[in-house]
Amino acid sequence: MNTKECIMTRRSIRRFKPERVEHSLLESLISTASYSPSWKNSQITRYIAVEDPSILDTIATHFTPEFNSKIVKQAPLLIAVTFVKGICGFERDGSFTTEKEDRWQMFDAGIACQSFCLAAHEAGLGTVIMGIWDGHGINGLLHIPQDEELAALIAVGWPDIEPAVPRRKSVEELLTYI
Repeated sequence: MNTKECIMTRRSIRRFKPERVEHSLLESLISTASYSPSWKNSQITRYIAVEDPSILDTIATHFTPEFNSKIVKQAPLLIAVTFVKGICGFERDGSFTTEKEDRWQMFDAGIACQSFCLAAHEAGLGTVIMGIWDGHGINGLLHIPQDEELAALIAVGWPDIEPAVPRRKSVEELLTYI
């Protein structure tokens, strides 16, 4: 699969088969995602793999809204994507480098999430990135260090659905020449 095909055929998968994702495959995906570009090569993105059914159930039942809960309850694997705070977009003295202030952190985490999802798609896995949750509750449950922040949850597994291609905006609508 070439890059263009991978990007154009990847879909958000919200139903998964119960088969687990092998650790060696997950580690390969993380290794691939580690090549994502980052602010001054800071590589701030971190990953927590949640496979324990009781922890998945707690996240689904207590820390995600119903539409995400349905996904988490049947996913064999959930990746909590975090980033190390205070590095990306900051100078050594702690001041912001640009007027974007600390938003570069989420930008870098987003790039890494997309790289992870594309690598997973190429390997035959399905993923969906979720951004609505009770962060305080998940931070405590997963023991996320105070110097890290939860950026996304990614449900991962073998797809049990083949979603249709969603409508895309035209190039004319997306691109402006000056």
